[in-house]
Amino acid sequence: MHIPGPEPRTDGGAGAIAAAGGLHHYQRLLHATYGPVVRFQLPGAETAVSIADPVLLEATAHLDERPERLFDFLTPLFEAGNVQVLPIEEHTPWRRLLLSVLAGRPSHERHFARFTELTTALADGWAEGAHAGTDQEPVALQKDLTALTLRMICAYALGGDATDADAVVTAFEVVLTEYLGRLYEAPSPEREGERNTRTAEALSLLRTTVDRIVAAHGTRDAADRSDLIGALVAAGEQPARIRDTVMATLLAAHHTTGVAVSWTLHLLGGHPEAADRVADELRRVLGERMAPDYADLRRLTYLDMVLKESMRLFPPGPYGARETTEAITLGDYEIPAGATVFYPFWAVHMNPEYWPDPERFQPERFTPDEVTKRPRLAHIPFGFGPRSCEGAQLATIEAQLILAILLKRFRFRPAPGHKVVPIERFVLWAEDDIRMTVRPRE
Repeated sequence: MHIPGPEPRTDGGAGAIAAAGGLHHYQRLLHATYGPVVRFQLPGAETAVSIADPVLLEATAHLDERPERLFDFLTPLFEAGNVQVLPIEEHTPWRRLLLSVLAGRPSHERHFARFTELTTALADGWAEGAHAGTDQEPVALQKDLTALTLRMICAYALGGDATDADAVVTAFEVVLTEYLGRLYEAPSPEREGERNTRTAEALSLLRTTVDRIVAAHGTRDAADRSDLIGALVAAGEQPARIRDTVMATLLAAHHTTGVAVSWTLHLLGGHPEAADRVADELRRVLGERMAPDYADLRRLTYLDMVLKESMRLFPPGPYGARETTEAITLGDYEIPAGATVFYPFWAVHMNPEYWPDPERFQPERFTPDEVTKRPRLAHIPFGFGPRSCEGAQLATIEAQLILAILLKRFRFRPAPGHKVVPIERFVLWAEDDIRMTVRPRE
């Protein structure tokens, strides 16, 4: 059967995507118009098919290739090859190694105290402003929380060996801004030569920092399953691939987690009854303590439901993409070999067949009984299959910890007159940030 979709355009689909406000909005519009499987044009892909039905997605769960052209903008960031599109024979052992560290409890517990310190420092700074009086400036959540989570992932990926964490954070922001600018063609007032020089210097600083840390590691941490660089060294990875892996970890981890927490606080700010329920749970589990222990997170069941519902409504990464190496059957449709298959996370999460009243914020959707009523792939904020996010468990631990500390101490309310508009910026960003007033809870 012919896959439905819009008529071809001479611009390769770029105009339609721009008019919709970005690819994530465009995909939601396509599925609302044409159904769960849609054929559409995408610059850089001859055939693109988007799938918003979690049952049909199961037929694609084995796909293990990413379309290289869609990730070309990141290629200059890496030395040993773009780790976002590694061929299967390289990707499989690399992924297995990353999961052995990133998804392991020893890794999370080792860094938990440092994550707590960094989050508490941010909360202390907010508290000083909150006690200054009623004229306190609203907090820019995305700005502050992505800076926090970048510091957290720097501490995680680089350990205590990073002597100047602020310099690393600044350098990475320079590099990320440049490569995002190339993707979205963001205008810059600087001359191109000056911008390129600054980016090259920042990239050099990052690589030099990682090199120094790798040299200091040697093989001393060969048995330490909590140490990312140590595990890479012990596995015999080449220095360039180790550098690339650390860079990819920094790239993937900090914006997604910071944005996920920002959207969660935004939703709770509009639903104070849910925020109060989280606060009640925190009081019950933590007592007088202002921060949870690692073991406490398992007991914060309502907080976990709130986070999951937030990532349903505002998935930090709004879509994923794979490439077919052979034709596959998808219900009544056949997708040819060489096609780009899109996973529109946002459209999947808004599919009314599996999410009644999908625009409504309702954390109770994630009680155990409710979860069993839905297909496995109805909620996929970290993707699925062999190219899903290796850092999903680490990101969840970070987000739960940050939310627990902040919601134990503060009430968040939307800044008067501030409109929050989701836009695409590598992650599902908010135009002009998410601005909220912060007041001590007690």
